[in-house]
Amino acid sequence: MTEIRGKRIVITGATGFIGRNVAGMFLEQGAEVFVLVRPQSKQRALLPVHENLHVVEGSLAEINTAAEMIGHADAFLHFAWGGVNREEIDSPIVQKSNIDWSLECVEAAGKLGCTVFMDAGSRVEYGIKEDGIMSEHMECAPVNEYGKAKLSFYRQAMPQCEKWNMTYYHLRFFSVYGAGDHPWSIISTLVRDLPQGKTVSLSACMHRWNFMDIEDASRAIVELYRYSDTVAQGSSRIVNIASEDTRRLREFVEEIHRLTEKKGQLEYGTFVQAKEGALSICPTVDVLKMLTGHTWKEQVSFEEGIKRMLQINSCGGVK
Repeated sequence: MTEIRGKRIVITGATGFIGRNVAGMFLEQGAEVFVLVRPQSKQRALLPVHENLHVVEGSLAEINTAAEMIGHADAFLHFAWGGVNREEIDSPIVQKSNIDWSLECVEAAGKLGCTVFMDAGSRVEYGIKEDGIMSEHMECAPVNEYGKAKLSFYRQAMPQCEKWNMTYYHLRFFSVYGAGDHPWSIISTLVRDLPQGKTVSLSACMHRWNFMDIEDASRAIVELYRYSDTVAQGSSRIVNIASEDTRRLREFVEEIHRLTEKKGQLEYGTFVQAKEGALSICPTVDVLKMLTGHTWKEQVSFEEGIKRMLQINSCGGVK
C-alpha cells in the first residue's frame, strides 16, 4: 500500500464541497496538498487551515504555470468543472470548454510526474436505467450535455493517462451529502427548513435513491489512492463513489422528519422535477471494494450523518 504521509497531492476544485473535504482528509493523513484557487474566489475561506496546505493562485487556464510552481507531485485530483447549474448544464459550448481544460490537467499531471490521476465523473453518465441499477461495466447513454461531456472526457483521458503511465480513476459520484453541501440540495433543504417548522415541497419521492456522507466519500478517495500501487500502473478504472444504502427516497425523507421530531411539514408531489424526471438510482460498489483490497466499509450511517448536520445547523452552520 502507498504511504500517504509526505505525498504531494494536487487538487483542482478544492473550494467545492467534495474537494475541500478530500483536501482536509489528505492533510490529516500527513500529505502535502497543493490547491489551485482563482484569486477572486469567494470560497477560499472555506479551505482547511493547515501548515501543509499550499494555495496556488490561478484558473484552469493557468494550470501549466501552476504546475511549474509546484514542481513535482505524486497524485492529481481534478474536481473542478463549470456549468453545473440548470442554465449551463445543457450548454455544448460550456461543457466542451470543461473537457478542453480537463485534458490540460491530465497533461500537467503527467509533467508533474504523478503516478495517479483522479477526476470527478457523475452518475448522470449512465443515463436512464429502467431498474436504476448502475454498474461501472454498463454501457452509458447520458441524457444531458453535462453527462455527455463527463463521459467524453473519460474516453479521451484514458489514452493520455496511459501515455504518461498514470493510473487513472474516473470517480462517478452519486448523491454525497453533509455540512457545507449546496443549500438547495434536498438534504440541506430538509435539515434546514424542517427544524424551523417550514413546509418542504417535494416530488412523490417514490423512486429509489442513494446517499453517501461526505466523510465516507472523502475516505473512499483517500483509500483508493492508498491502494493504488496494487493496480497496474497506467491502467484506467471507473469507480462508483456511493453508499450501499439504497432505498425509496421517501424513506430517507421520513427518517429526516423523524430526526427533527416531526417538525415542519412534508408536501409530496408539488416539486417540479428536472427534465429527466424522477429516476431511480441503485449503484453497485463492487469495484470500490475490489480496488481497496476488499477492506472498504462505510463508517457513517445515514442517521448519524443527518444528526451531525442537524447539530451543526443548530450551532449556526458551517463557518
